[in-house]
Amino acid sequence: MDEFPLYRRAMPIDLPPAQSAFVWGPRKVGKSTFLKQSFPGALHFDFLDSRLRFSLTRNPAELGDILDAAPPDKLRLPIILDEVQKVPELLDEVHRLIENRRFSFILCGSSARKLRRGQANLLGGRAWRFQMFPLVSAEVPNLDLLRALSHGLLPAHYDAARPDRSLRAFVDDYLKEEVAAEALTRNLAAFARFLEVTGIMSGQLVNYAKIASDVGVDAKTVRSYFEILEDTMIGRLLPPLPAKPGSRKELAATPKFYLFDTGVARILRRVRLTGLDGPEAGHLFETFLAHEIHASIAYLESRRTVHFYRTKSGSEVDFVIDHDRVAIEAKLSRDIRNVDARGLNSFLEESPTARAIVVCLEPRRRNVTAYGRKIEIYPWADFCKDLWSGAI
Repeated sequence: MDEFPLYRRAMPIDLPPAQSAFVWGPRKVGKSTFLKQSFPGALHFDFLDSRLRFSLTRNPAELGDILDAAPPDKLRLPIILDEVQKVPELLDEVHRLIENRRFSFILCGSSARKLRRGQANLLGGRAWRFQMFPLVSAEVPNLDLLRALSHGLLPAHYDAARPDRSLRAFVDDYLKEEVAAEALTRNLAAFARFLEVTGIMSGQLVNYAKIASDVGVDAKTVRSYFEILEDTMIGRLLPPLPAKPGSRKELAATPKFYLFDTGVARILRRVRLTGLDGPEAGHLFETFLAHEIHASIAYLESRRTVHFYRTKSGSEVDFVIDHDRVAIEAKLSRDIRNVDARGLNSFLEESPTARAIVVCLEPRRRNVTAYGRKIEIYPWADFCKDLWSGAI
């Protein structure tokens, strides 16, 4: 079996005494490993263990009995309940133990969708919510960009010598376990076709009617499929920037979609990468930056907003942070020219005080004037470093 390094994860989870938390994240992002590293010696209940799951589903009060018999020093640590979405019946007992015994729980899982649909007790604000992402640049020393785009950033995949079989198995297991086993949709064949389409359209505008035609379902069903991907954190819809009052520019009204991991996106697109060039690598680079931006906002708890900008005439900026503070264009190029800043120029016409950035493969940071406006040319590694330090 391959031995992979343990990464120091950037997600903050410093809980005060008696505070509980939910930790959500897609499968294989490293939630269980992270919690074991963060709380060594804590009691850990893994509900992938079918005997434990059946026992506590049948008699949730048994959890309290188990904790009564635990060493007192163990109960001063958070009690970890892993894959908690598989035992929604247990949450009332968890609620009781929080209220009456002042226990602290960390409830970990890949989706709260099943819990919400079953009207399970989500603890009424008694638990903080954290989301865990695949690896980010701040966690991987000397991140290899080509490897990140090709292998993806799920820890085992990033470090694997040959990740394609594991990536394909991830997609198949996701279909079987997350969708079929949790009965999120009955038409598994249509959902499988939908997943293939999402790989092709990751980073593009969502056209519900066209996707519905390609998949063979109606547009309402396609919308529900996107909800499944968002609820299970497999994908994210990025909203368009709304037009400013009085603006004469017509802006896009439909969102863009990004898959959560570049490796999964690549395997669904059925492509191989041999270098950092070409349109396929460019699409995956944009997906990588979307991941970095959203993960940094979540981990740094900055509460910033992210949109994209696109006019009806086709001028586009990939990411706009805080409406008009920072505009970011992803260009997988080693030689940025004025033409690469056309979208930024269109955006700056109505937001002239915004910071305009092109993230690229150039070796050094520099400022240029394009169309009479200042544009910052940022090497991708410098951009990621500044993003995580709060300098962007």
